[in-house]
Amino acid sequence: MKPVCILILLASLCPILAFAQANSLPSQPHLLVRGRADQTVAPDRYRITVELEQKDTAPDIARHRAQADAAMVLSLFKQQHALPETVQASSLSIAPSTRYVEGRQVFEGTAVTRTLAASFTKLLDVRAVLAGLKTSEQVQVSGIEPSYSEETRVRGELKRQAVQQTRVTAANLAKAYGVHLGVLYTISEVAPNFAYGIQAGSWGEADRGVPAPPPPASVVSVSGERALDESESLEAGSITLSENVYAVFLIAQ
Repeated sequence: MKPVCILILLASLCPILAFAQANSLPSQPHLLVRGRADQTVAPDRYRITVELEQKDTAPDIARHRAQADAAMVLSLFKQQHALPETVQASSLSIAPSTRYVEGRQVFEGTAVTRTLAASFTKLLDVRAVLAGLKTSEQVQVSGIEPSYSEETRVRGELKRQAVQQTRVTAANLAKAYGVHLGVLYTISEVAPNFAYGIQAGSWGEADRGVPAPPPPASVVSVSGERALDESESLEAGSITLSENVYAVFLIAQ
């Protein structure tokens, strides 16, 4: 093999070797610690998603009905101050629609579907959208998802706090055992998976696994014959953001 080929092969293996090192332990004495930081924030964005579907034996009729429904929903979004850059409308999806009758498949027409979504800064505007929608088999609200506009910034700060916590924890452990803390060996956002029991997704929790985060309090699903009548039941709630960092420190000899 020519030298240049060897260099290319080694370069291609670098990402694999780096990943393997991040999930392996050194042979010398070490400390393995986790840093975690959390922050609860109030959502300031509310994203509503509406699913449209029209069926007819004449595809063009179904398409026109779906387009009319989409125009109505988009107009309602605009009236209630949806953030323009967040309004999304998927392309029309057209496919045969069938149903089973006495064990056999029966063609019932062409189904035209489309998904519309938009974000709002005020919960009051979301309630107004719900009040203005008349849901049915053809128009359904599939969900409302809250978010926080500064999430990226907050997560960056939480990550820094988690990193600092790994250093403090490692230093305290080393002091408790009467050893000197050495250099950092690896640090990763992914939980290691090692032979002695620490597996990805678990770190000291009672059930040996990190529980899934609870759904935000303001998530609502609406479908059926009508939109949400009791708008008071749609509350803002809160969102908890979490960051974990896993670090391996060598013990100085």
